[in-house]
Amino acid sequence: MTQVETTVSYGNGFEEVYMLQEDEWDRDMLLDPAWEQQQRKTFTAWCNSHLRKAGTQIENIEEDFRNGLKLMLLLEVISGERLPKPDRGKMRFHKIANVNKALDFITSKGVKLVSIGAEEIVDGNVKMTLGMIWTIILRFAIQDISVEETSAKEGLLLWCQRKTAPYRNVNVQNFHVSWKDGLAFCALIHRHRPDLLDYSKLNKDDPMGNLNLAFDIAEKHLDIPKMLDAEDIINTPKPDERAIMTYVSCFYHAFAGAEQAETAANRICKVLGVNQENEKLMEEYERLASELLEWIRRTTPWLENRTPEKTMVEMQRKLEDFRDYRRQHKPPKVQEKCQLEINFNTLQTKLRISNRPAFMPSEGKMVSDITSAWQGLEQAEKGYEEWLLTEIRRLERLDHLAEKFRQKATNHENWASGKELILSQKDYETATLIEMKALLRKHEAFESDLAAHQDRVEQIAAIAQELNELDYHDVAAVNQRCQSICDLWDRLGTLTQKRREALERTEKLLETIDQLFLEFAKRSAPFNNWMEGAMEDLQDMFMVHTIEEVQVKKLVPQRDGSLQEEMARQHAHERLRRQFAAQANLIGPWIQARMEEIGRCSLEIGGTLEDQMTQLKQFEHVIVTYKPNVDKLEGDHQLIQESLVFDNKHTNYTMEHIRVGWELLLTTIARTINEIETQILTRDAKGISQQQMNEFRSSFNHFDRGEVEFARIMMLVDPNTTGIVSFQSFIDFMTRETADTDTAEQVVASFRILAADKPYILVEELRRELPPEQAEYCIMRMPPHGGPGAPPGALDYTAFSTALYGESDL
Repeated sequence: MTQVETTVSYGNGFEEVYMLQEDEWDRDMLLDPAWEQQQRKTFTAWCNSHLRKAGTQIENIEEDFRNGLKLMLLLEVISGERLPKPDRGKMRFHKIANVNKALDFITSKGVKLVSIGAEEIVDGNVKMTLGMIWTIILRFAIQDISVEETSAKEGLLLWCQRKTAPYRNVNVQNFHVSWKDGLAFCALIHRHRPDLLDYSKLNKDDPMGNLNLAFDIAEKHLDIPKMLDAEDIINTPKPDERAIMTYVSCFYHAFAGAEQAETAANRICKVLGVNQENEKLMEEYERLASELLEWIRRTTPWLENRTPEKTMVEMQRKLEDFRDYRRQHKPPKVQEKCQLEINFNTLQTKLRISNRPAFMPSEGKMVSDITSAWQGLEQAEKGYEEWLLTEIRRLERLDHLAEKFRQKATNHENWASGKELILSQKDYETATLIEMKALLRKHEAFESDLAAHQDRVEQIAAIAQELNELDYHDVAAVNQRCQSICDLWDRLGTLTQKRREALERTEKLLETIDQLFLEFAKRSAPFNNWMEGAMEDLQDMFMVHTIEEVQVKKLVPQRDGSLQEEMARQHAHERLRRQFAAQANLIGPWIQARMEEIGRCSLEIGGTLEDQMTQLKQFEHVIVTYKPNVDKLEGDHQLIQESLVFDNKHTNYTMEHIRVGWELLLTTIARTINEIETQILTRDAKGISQQQMNEFRSSFNHFDRGEVEFARIMMLVDPNTTGIVSFQSFIDFMTRETADTDTAEQVVASFRILAADKPYILVEELRRELPPEQAEYCIMRMPPHGGPGAPPGALDYTAFSTALYGESDL
């Protein structure tokens, strides 16, 4: 009895010697005729399935291998390695040398050949030739099969059992009689390609039909040549085990290759899916960053514009626009900025987890660029509101001054009305001396009144001057009216002087006449009596001052009414102040308390990340439902501003304090939730237990910056030297070697499987093996392959794969 001994090597250094007993060979070195026929047919078909790749085949297995040339070629094809250059001579020793080169190569692969020599092969010994081919099949087609801790023959048998287990009337226990009815072959095909046959219609009692169906489908659809005829199996009580094993191993490699290709395609799709998702996040970041920066670019100049409006109405409209900006336009942008930072952090975490290079936004769109632009916006905003309020105060003073000018001007104009006419009268020409003296006294009273109005005219001029200096919008009308008042004042002064001179001249004249009349009066008592009566009548005309006193008394109640109105207004302002302060004094501390709660939650060690997430989501819900209180405070603040109230002694909180605090609270809760989300991503990707997370958190909270290793660690956790170490960076540092992620090498290996071991891949192969979206993604991005022998359109999957992981540039 002869043995063929095959040594199977494992990676752990252990070697198992797999012995094949050649029981079927009799002492005359002859095979059972049926088995020999089955082996000849099967082994020939198996050899040709490989030799056709080199453009050749064999017809007679014991004859065509005798010179060793096709044997060497077969080994080169199935191993993918080059053998020594064959001898081309036709002498026996040339043939023996070639066969020995082939046998030496087999031996070099860990196979110990016993009783098989080159001479027997050269001499055409059928038994030895079939034994040698079986050894090659065993080594290159069966030995490397590994299923659930079993390998080679046992591995192949277990694979068949696992794949056919669900099928009725199939019970694979060996590689001979278990296959006679053909159902096991059909079950293997249906398990992997249910589209090729309907197993439910097969009949156990039709082995011929079953076998022919399986062999025909295998040849037509699975590229497995027909190695046996159905009759070979049916007409033999026990089919040849080697022939069946060889045939079945072809099914294994066909399906395992498909599974391997499917696994490779799945790995590639997974990697590409991650890449596509990351690219979408990158594109979304770029879009949001561009929109936000554009909004900041448009808004900042508006806030920096300090050109004042002329009227209070226009300035109050500006204030209303600013209020709309702070309450309607800016808050969504605050959320966008926060979301942008969250998206950026989440993206960087996903890139780290998937072993990809960090995302570098376009120039000018870094998070730091957005932060800088935002700070510029807020600086402009802060100065803008202060300027608006200062301008409104200025215009309020201007309006007050203008109203004061109008009142004083109106009073003066009313007083001066008709005075020119009176001063221009020549009533003194017909007056008596007594009337003349009365006119003089009346004129003296007017001069006193005129002198008193001098101060009022100066006040009017001074107010007009101040309105000019403060750039009052209607200063032209003020100046015109002031000029009219001053011109009238000058004319009244001139007319007053001329009238006095005329009155004094007339008085002297009348006094002379009066002396004459006095002489006459001494002689005429009745005339004197009449004169005294006339004088008394004239005396009554000089009681005119009492009318002015009555007018003053009328003004007192009016002034009192104005004071009452002002008092009511100030009481209303005080109510507004107290109403605002009561709310602000509740909201300010509430915001601070929520900030402290969030801070404590992020530092707590106990509980899972999911527990922390639940608690933070509850905080977020409480915060969102509290917003109506802030909106109501905004309404109270608007009433205060519209009433031109600028101070509030009842609270230290301004509306801007509350706004900034509220925006910070919203940003903080969103960022903290994002931190927990990225920690969950990292934990799940790197397989970190909750206990390890708690240990990391404890270590992070007590991070000792005084250690000798500090500088080295900081370079890893804070590469940008910001001085800030996030917990996420700390986790990445602590787990940087533990992540089970795909690598560029694995992706290259997967592409190599799809490319059938070629160093390049073709467009049609990508479209055949990958889903349409992923295939087109690769086709659009893969560079051409520049290696020798590559056909037109060949693509370089190695450069593409390494570029995915940032190890090269496309």
